[in-house]
Amino acid sequence: MEAYRAEVAFDGERVMPGGALVLVRDGVIIGVQPAAAAVPDGCPMTWLPGTTLLPGLIDAHSHLCGNDGPDALDRLPSLSADDLDRTVEAALAAQLAAGVTAVRDLGDHRWAVVDRHRDRPTGPTVVAAGPPITSPGGHCATMGGEASGIDGLRRAVRERAERGADLVKIMASGGVMTPGTDIRACQFSLEELCAAVEEAHRLGLPVTAHAHALTAVEQCAAAGVDGIEHCSFLTGQGIRTPPRLAAAIAAAGITVCPTLGHDLEAMASLPASLLALAARVGVTLEQRLAQVGELQAAGVSFVSGVDSGINPVKRHGLLPTAVVEMVAAGVPPVTALASATGGAARACGLADRTGRLRAGLQADLLLVDGDPTTDITAVRDTRLVVCRGRRAPLLTR
Repeated sequence: MEAYRAEVAFDGERVMPGGALVLVRDGVIIGVQPAAAAVPDGCPMTWLPGTTLLPGLIDAHSHLCGNDGPDALDRLPSLSADDLDRTVEAALAAQLAAGVTAVRDLGDHRWAVVDRHRDRPTGPTVVAAGPPITSPGGHCATMGGEASGIDGLRRAVRERAERGADLVKIMASGGVMTPGTDIRACQFSLEELCAAVEEAHRLGLPVTAHAHALTAVEQCAAAGVDGIEHCSFLTGQGIRTPPRLAAAIAAAGITVCPTLGHDLEAMASLPASLLALAARVGVTLEQRLAQVGELQAAGVSFVSGVDSGINPVKRHGLLPTAVVEMVAAGVPPVTALASATGGAARACGLADRTGRLRAGLQADLLLVDGDPTTDITAVRDTRLVVCRGRRAPLLTR
């Protein structure tokens, strides 16, 4: 048995008055007590004064087959199975070193993550969607998820259920990383999207939808998806957040992952075509943060996910920065922390495994310098990561 003590603790939903003493045995939390509680005789204890204890973080939007490079997605068709596996291993190592102990993969290449990386005995817990369902030639079509028509989308959903995917990811609009697609346009009809959601729910699978276009977000809300990725509300005149639509998303309990988290120092390494597209559609980080603030005011529930792995600006291990940016958008620090712990665990189907400081769950723990419940930037100051009871190596600073 081991013990971890901190005078400040966040349990995945709320601040714990008096901090916490967490007891761990065989990779599982067996007790959570006030920090002042006595440590059992003979039990080694980790106590780093000035730190905060919280659950390990969850990146709810990752692409583990991506290597963070400028051509991270373009290179996928040329990779062998061994190459893909090495890329996934490196991605998970970077995530873990940053305090991420669970990852939701929302687009692998031809089932690499679903088939070979979901039931890992060590390291971050992985849930996976497989190749995202997209239109022929649509966003991320090279990943292998092309489908069209109501019957075609139903078949695609059934294939994911049969192969053991944890959820369905569907590309409701075009995307930034796929030339020739239009991020301001829908990729499917409302009837097709409704059919996919209905089939997935019949089979017990949640659906999350990539949607940049305002019209695509409207379709997602009408179809009853469980989550919306990006949710950018893009129009021909830039970002526009209709208050009624934001309220409808909140009322329906649809979880939004705004995919914040940017390494701004890496911006110059992006392809010129990508920078030109961002300029053409008129989207800036400041506008996105303002929009997230509007969704927060409307009562929308968030999860944190970076869209990690797709390019250097969205590299693996940036989830703490996504949480910091969420607070910069106007989300309270405790709410932002929950979006990357307890709230993310519920959205990812992991609430019975991780995301909380609670007896019976995996011992996924994070110790950071300072108090992120009052100064959110402390979430980036990692001191110790424990994943399933095992201490993880940290990133070199």
